[in-house]
Amino acid sequence: MRYTVKALFAAAGALALGLGLGAPARAEGKTITLCWAAWDPANALVELSKDFTAKTNIAMKFEFVPWTNYADRFLNELNSHGSLCDVIIGDSQWIGGSAENGHYVKLNDFFDKNGIKMDDFMPATVLGYSEWPKNTPNYWALPAMGDAEGWTYRKDWFARPELQAEFKKTYGRDLAVPKTLDELTDIAKFFQGREIDGKKVYGAAIFTERGSEGITMGVSNFLYPYGFQYQDPNKPYAMDGFVNSPDSVKGLEAYKALYDCCTPPGHSNAYMQEDLDAFKSGQVALQMNWFAFFPGLYKDPNVGGDKIGFFVNPGQKTKGSQLGGQGISVVSYSKNQAEALEYIKWFATADVQKKWWALGGYSCAKSVLNDPDFPKTAPFASDFLEAMGQVVDFWAEPSYAQLLLAEQKRVHDYVVAGKGTAKDALDGLVKDWQDVFKEDGKI
Repeated sequence: MRYTVKALFAAAGALALGLGLGAPARAEGKTITLCWAAWDPANALVELSKDFTAKTNIAMKFEFVPWTNYADRFLNELNSHGSLCDVIIGDSQWIGGSAENGHYVKLNDFFDKNGIKMDDFMPATVLGYSEWPKNTPNYWALPAMGDAEGWTYRKDWFARPELQAEFKKTYGRDLAVPKTLDELTDIAKFFQGREIDGKKVYGAAIFTERGSEGITMGVSNFLYPYGFQYQDPNKPYAMDGFVNSPDSVKGLEAYKALYDCCTPPGHSNAYMQEDLDAFKSGQVALQMNWFAFFPGLYKDPNVGGDKIGFFVNPGQKTKGSQLGGQGISVVSYSKNQAEALEYIKWFATADVQKKWWALGGYSCAKSVLNDPDFPKTAPFASDFLEAMGQVVDFWAEPSYAQLLLAEQKRVHDYVVAGKGTAKDALDGLVKDWQDVFKEDGKI
């Protein structure tokens, strides 16, 4: 998951100053520092963690850094063996490098000793946030913040009788939540350039940003449903014919078609914030973004409430959504490992996970997500649950930064800059990735 930034690719960037929140509650007790990104779920975690301090007499400090500096700040901290962070909520893609470079404490023995079972968490989150190597019972994090890409739409626009009638006349079906990516594109075309309430609007805000991970995350939401695979399921790192399969080519072509036909003016370098801005300002009918932002959007005074609707990424040949979210780990350079582990133990309990969801965090615990009443707890809850059952993640290899940089360039050059064909882009990506894995000695 997913919120890496362009500064990640610099060998040594200037470190961003974190936002230190929360003075120690009890000076006589121990204090641990939790590091994460600065956003609404982090504020919910501050509130939640007051219960931890009350129970254990261990005070909490928080180092929260804006997403634009998050990866640079904390990867530099880990690579320099710094002890600022006792507990860190790190990107899913950091697992491979953090495990192999010794940045995180391996948690297997601790889990066994304290009765923490990975079977109590959604399988996709264990695979995505906790395991290295993948598909092995080696755990370096507890699933902490579930997330996936989904969509929001202007429910109030969809409900207008005149638009319903026109859409049905044009497409032969109701104007409703799309069941396929083709249907989604039809809806975007229908709204593109239309005037609503005296204002020109557009079809869809999608991810196109090149500098960090944006367009890769966006394209993935089309590639997966078309049948894209990172490698031969029976032969690791054998990518030719999978990454660049005919179906993968169709998926990339479909994403470019959506970009070309139906995005707002100047939407050529857009990621999370730009999509949020486009939707909240009333520019677009559809918006691609992470579920983590949906609680805030639902509360938005202009486009929230009964004006907004939510849906899971539609299928096409199959189903698939890009995984987001992070796991929570104990930093191996921490001087307060015992207290940090106590926090992990507390956070894993069912009652805490239930409150975490209620406050605005995204629990990964089955006790929360599999509760029969869960779909009723929020207007996007059922879609989130469905998305977490169909997520796929990007490479979590130690060399993931090079792998990500390669895809960013290849797909942006094709989708946004219009260079070459989709087949050219994916053939080139296979070569780029093969070069990385050859250098790593894996092929």
